[in-house]
Amino acid sequence: MTAELVRGQNHPLSQARLEIRVSAGTPIVAVAALGDENGRIHGAEWVAHPGAPTQPGLEVSRQAAADHRLAVDLDAVPQAVHRVSVLLALPAGGTGPVRFGVVAAPFVAVTGLDGGEVASYTITGLEAESAVVALELYRRQGAWKVRAVGQGYAGGLAELLTDQGLPQAHQLAGSINDAVAQGLARSVQAPPPRTADGDRSRQAATPALGPDQGGTTPQPGPVPPMSPYSAGGQTPGGPGQPAPQQPSFPGATPEPSAVTQPSAPTAGGPIDYSHPRRRNAAPPPPPPTAPPAAPGQSAQPVAGDATGWSMEERLYNQVWGMFEDLARTTAAYRSAVDFAESRMDKELEQVLSDPRSRIGGQGDAAREAARARHAELVAQAREALDRDLTQLEAEADVVEPALPPAYAHWDNPVWHAYRVPMEIPMALRLGDLHLPEADRIRIPMLVRLPLERGLWIDSGPAGSSDGAFTDSQAMSRLAMETAVAHAARLLAVYPAGEFTVHVIDPAGSGAQSLAPLVRTGVLAGPPALGAAGVADVLGRLTQRVDLVQMAVRGGAADSLPPGFDTSQQLLIVNDFPHGFDDRSVNQLRYLADEGPAFGVHLMMVADREASSGYGPLLDPLWRSLLRLTPVADDHLADPWVGHAWTYEPALVPPGSQVLQQVLTQVAAARTKFT
Repeated sequence: MTAELVRGQNHPLSQARLEIRVSAGTPIVAVAALGDENGRIHGAEWVAHPGAPTQPGLEVSRQAAADHRLAVDLDAVPQAVHRVSVLLALPAGGTGPVRFGVVAAPFVAVTGLDGGEVASYTITGLEAESAVVALELYRRQGAWKVRAVGQGYAGGLAELLTDQGLPQAHQLAGSINDAVAQGLARSVQAPPPRTADGDRSRQAATPALGPDQGGTTPQPGPVPPMSPYSAGGQTPGGPGQPAPQQPSFPGATPEPSAVTQPSAPTAGGPIDYSHPRRRNAAPPPPPPTAPPAAPGQSAQPVAGDATGWSMEERLYNQVWGMFEDLARTTAAYRSAVDFAESRMDKELEQVLSDPRSRIGGQGDAAREAARARHAELVAQAREALDRDLTQLEAEADVVEPALPPAYAHWDNPVWHAYRVPMEIPMALRLGDLHLPEADRIRIPMLVRLPLERGLWIDSGPAGSSDGAFTDSQAMSRLAMETAVAHAARLLAVYPAGEFTVHVIDPAGSGAQSLAPLVRTGVLAGPPALGAAGVADVLGRLTQRVDLVQMAVRGGAADSLPPGFDTSQQLLIVNDFPHGFDDRSVNQLRYLADEGPAFGVHLMMVADREASSGYGPLLDPLWRSLLRLTPVADDHLADPWVGHAWTYEPALVPPGSQVLQQVLTQVAAARTKFT
């Protein structure tokens, strides 16, 4: 039976290997600290945090997330440790909440390895605090107990760690915040909020009916605020969200039908960016398209069997569900293997600690039995993983052919029937994600539209995940081709006249890769060359952000100049920082920070080392962008368990003419539109 603790209450622990689950409803940082009998932390090496996620007996998440799972092995902590404190904090330096009083009360549960709850604690009564000691596991007379603490600190992690007696509290707090910020830059975008059924369920509760089912049309509602931590997600695109930037990377995301074109503003109010047909009620469950599975058999997968108002939304949610399923089944497998290895090590240590069994037949038999138990546990875990992977692979086989162009590979036949759309899709595919345990399964990495973060195509020399290394010139060319493929997708999925692309190529080094965009005439103008071209494009886009920003904040949309282009703008920057002076660099940072909220998006093709001369000035710029690579690389993390997902970009197959055909149609539709 679970003990529901209140502040100050304790409860005995009968297990040494535990999991601490944290649910906060908003991205938070989870830290675990070791303390002596007085609760004092002796040094930074006694703290497990996103920058140093493992310490003796502890393992924490590598990034900020709404849900955390911390692993604790009380038998493995040093003898000098008498307390293990779980610390929670809101990420510093972002635009998310800055105090716990404005978010849902965090919930913390201590569970066994089987998932059964031992004790739980809801941290209530927090107001101005931005960091809190949630609970502590402490040693008393040779036994361990858990105590609900709930002590908050308005000064954040630095004040909390100082109160715990850590000498380098401020330095460590800064290191933790830096690690979290770097995690956001590599996280897969997080999935959208759950629907009313609370799950990705194929067996959803009966929701309110839509107008196509005999119900009434719900009235449009406001678009919820977007969090910089939906990245991060963030994630996943998810294998799709995660991120997933989703991958990130956790946080609020727009509703599925939200778009960016403003509707008529209310009198004296701000511009309403919500979709005129947006529904606030729970979406209907998917129609029954397959008979139920016979007992003992897995259900046959069906494309679009997630909840949603449209097939597009159902497929989006289904891809996200596949991403979550793969992330969690892999986490379960890795945890089981770790447990098997830990158990074998412990049994072998016991054999070696007994002089009577070190040599001879008895010792050999004990060691062989320990290895046999390890092999049996690993085999059981692999069997469960293979069973889940088989089901996921079957689901991927039926989902991939059913995807619309915005979600599909360039080699998908759906592009042969491409027509310029009349509406903006929910999301866009930027590539695929996979894990080493399930290399045969590729999950689409989908990011929500409009883009909430800029994109950084890393052109720096690097080794791909398959061990092949690419030189700098080849990487620069591949990075630019990747950027062109992403830009072409964005142009293809937006209605005619609602997406505009600008290019800055100061040295003209990307001319060959940019040829498809230039030849078809889909660019707003020729690529800008030299320092003068850089200044001209950045000046015009900066002025555009300023004008829209003033109109939105002042509730005066009709004050925009006549003929003002209200379409979404994408700026592709190649070979940064060549051709950029200090003023241009500041304008670029401004566009990266303020542009996405006002219809200007950034796509950087750059090698970070090439801009190292600017020092830490550009660190916020790189962190604000979702890093992608032109070759396969395992740099993205999901928002749940922090797996290192291998990302593969969505490139056009060699020799294919699909890009040219799609861009030609886009150019023709734009001509008719104007």
